Amino acid sequence: MLENINIQALIDTVLAWSPKIVAGILTLMIGFWIVNMITKVIGKSLTKSGVDESLAPFLRSLVSVLLKVMVVISAAGVVGIEITAFAALIAGAGLAIGAAMSGTLSHFAAGVMVLIFKPYKVGDLVDIQSTVGHVSEIQVFNTVINTLDNKKVIMPNGIATSGIMTNLTANGKLRVDLNVAMPYEEDFDKVKGIIKGALDKVTEKLPDEPTIEIEKFDENNVLLAVRPYATDATYWDVYFNSYKEIKKAFGEAGIEVAYPARRVKNI
Repeated sequence: MLENINIQALIDTVLAWSPKIVAGILTLMIGFWIVNMITKVIGKSLTKSGVDESLAPFLRSLVSVLLKVMVVISAAGVVGIEITAFAALIAGAGLAIGAAMSGTLSHFAAGVMVLIFKPYKVGDLVDIQSTVGHVSEIQVFNTVINTLDNKKVIMPNGIATSGIMTNLTANGKLRVDLNVAMPYEEDFDKVKGIIKGALDKVTEKLPDEPTIEIEKFDENNVLLAVRPYATDATYWDVYFNSYKEIKKAFGEAGIEVAYPARRVKNI
């Protein structure tokens, strides 16, 4: 008899709570869908209003997090959990959650610092923690970098700002470091003129005067330091096309670069 009463009580409880639980789940699903729609609208509005490219993803991500928290609180209210009690629960768990998420909160703080002091911004070519690429997004907790070999790196803001950050775009131009071998018997001024003429044919390089000087002597050739300038967008075009034009100019001038001779001993 007692077992029947307990089963009946359980059934009554389930029936009583089922509508509220279903309503809570629907509130979550519909609420999150609405939040995603609102976030997209906000993102488009920020883009149209000309908000800084670095700030827009951060604000969009922050608004999404806040709205989703509100949806969860609303769903708890629909289920029947007192909002005041829910708030007290959140407050009580806040310290424990804060301790557990101390790293995450530090990433948030680091993201705010990046937006305020702007060591880098969206679109910049950077070298952060040995990751070289263009910054595509600065989010609430992460910085997203598209590397030069087409990889998407998601780096926590705290890690991104914890070491040396090199912004390769900040100064507006990059020096392209090339090394060219010159035979010992050739005249340096003559070869320097040939190299300069070859670089003049590289349309992607900046008009800044390139450096062309003797760097060191090796066993077979004189090594020259050749340093034209490029933007971050044209760096590799300048790098490869400079070598191509120099090789072509050397061939037309009859300059043959020596190479190490390999001696084979007869045994």
